Amino acid sequence: MTATVTPLAPLAARPGTVRAARRTPRATPVGPPRRAGFAVPGGTAPGPAPAPAPAPDGRAWRRAIGQRLRDARRDAGLRLVDVAARAGVSPQYLSEVERGRKEASSDVLAALTGALGLTLVDLAGGVAHTLSGPTAGAPVLLAG
Repeated sequence: MTATVTPLAPLAARPGTVRAARRTPRATPVGPPRRAGFAVPGGTAPGPAPAPAPAPDGRAWRRAIGQRLRDARRDAGLRLVDVAARAGVSPQYLSEVERGRKEASSDVLAALTGALGLTLVDLAGGVAHTLSGPTAGAPVLLAG
């Protein structure tokens, strides 16, 4: 008994498939393009839009959160393993969060702040204060 193998036809030639050329183009927005500096009906007076404040990069955010968590843990006199057990995370993961290596989800941050007797508002406020300080992200010049 021998089996015969039938090669498959190319994807575009198979029945029931759609070729890329048959796709309909996406709808384009109606109306003139919006340009910076021009008035929009019901909007504000013409002029350039103010530049948004630069957002901190992800590493700075993670480091600030981790430092705040570590400071709160140490201020409370708790060990890493104790806080990790209360929050339901591994000590290794908590250590990586404190060092800014892992970005914890909002659920994990809520568990960690709860284990430390804080709220997410306390944590976010402290992180915002740290990142918006006059020396946030700036090099430090030491007098000699």
